[in-house]
Amino acid sequence: MKVCIITLGCKVNQYESDSLLFALEKLGYEVNTELCYADYYIINTCAVTNEAEKKSRQMVAKARSCNKNAKILVCGCASEKDSSQFEKLENVTYIIGTENKTKIIENLESNGVDLSEQSLVYDDNYISKPTKTRAYVKIQDGCNNFCSYCIIPYLRGRSRSRDLESIVAEIDNLSKTTKEIILTGIDVSDYKINGERCLDIVLEKLLKYKENVRFRLSSLEQGVISEKFIEKAKQLNLCPHFHLSLQSGCDETLKRMNRKYKTNDFLNTIKSLRKHFKNPSITTDVIVGFPEENEQEFSKTLKFIKKAKFSNIHIFPYSMRSGTVATRYKQVDGNIKRKRVKKLEKIKNVLFARYIKKSKKQILKVLVEEKQGEFWVGHSENYIKCYLPFEVNQNEFVNVRIVRQYNDGAIVKKVCKKP
Repeated sequence: MKVCIITLGCKVNQYESDSLLFALEKLGYEVNTELCYADYYIINTCAVTNEAEKKSRQMVAKARSCNKNAKILVCGCASEKDSSQFEKLENVTYIIGTENKTKIIENLESNGVDLSEQSLVYDDNYISKPTKTRAYVKIQDGCNNFCSYCIIPYLRGRSRSRDLESIVAEIDNLSKTTKEIILTGIDVSDYKINGERCLDIVLEKLLKYKENVRFRLSSLEQGVISEKFIEKAKQLNLCPHFHLSLQSGCDETLKRMNRKYKTNDFLNTIKSLRKHFKNPSITTDVIVGFPEENEQEFSKTLKFIKKAKFSNIHIFPYSMRSGTVATRYKQVDGNIKRKRVKKLEKIKNVLFARYIKKSKKQILKVLVEEKQGEFWVGHSENYIKCYLPFEVNQNEFVNVRIVRQYNDGAIVKKVCKKP
């Protein structure tokens, strides 16, 4: 029997889908992750924006078009938020939310809606499939931040951390074949043991694997970058790519967002990272047109971004989510949001070009991932997408220098020296 798993949204969803894939393969199913003919479709949905929810519903129709007789099972944030939007769709037989998605495996033939209450304990039923290139390891779930624009804490539940021994056991297994491991979670920065934040302890436990595996972290909150964290990150040779969620470069806007820092705190964190790591890539997220954001506030954001000199920026025009505090604020006109996005995109492109130019001075270590047209493609330790116009082997590390900026990354040449 054939199963097709379609994943929308974040890296946590990807990790959970990979776990479902691994479990189903062990049971003898043929599993694909690209849309194709199958007997069963599992759609792991996203609800971070209205558009993400819409895409989740559309994916049901696309699956049905591949096989009008297939059974379609839905899980994830969109079904947790509103299961009724899927109940009325043809071929959808079984719906669960974000809790214990592994239940789908034993319910391929089931019908109905099964929304479990959010647990206060980390669900440790997932285990990722060993790979040769890159793997995600989930160490935390849920979120306690309750930013005024975000629905995720209501869908994923409160922050809860995975047992450290369980994390190490999975990494020990992956380290035998995998070249790069990314630690991920809904709020990785909030990883705790006995109620105390201690992401640095996780990094310390991974030191024995650093000769075989390259480690990196998914999105972080700036407050987790302490002296202890930096010390352990340097010992681990952690990839010098830090994605710090800014959201706004204006203190007044940050306050309405219910973010727990000020721009000066954020800038000090950036300075600390640049002091201790060689040419680190510091990327960020920015929400444009957050409710009540005026021109003065937006100008402050632009000024801060120029000062921070991010290497890349994910730009999101604000999308209203029902059930969040921000819906009570006065909304910014759509045309104004679009104009502001264009202004920020210009700055983003300039900063990205500067970072690529600065990185030309370095020898970079690229993990070769796949062939795309005439190029082999992979990512450097500082997360530059590198296009390799020469023959290499998939899943190997190659030392390169940047030749020039190209598309969303850079064309590189091979060098023999070590970084």
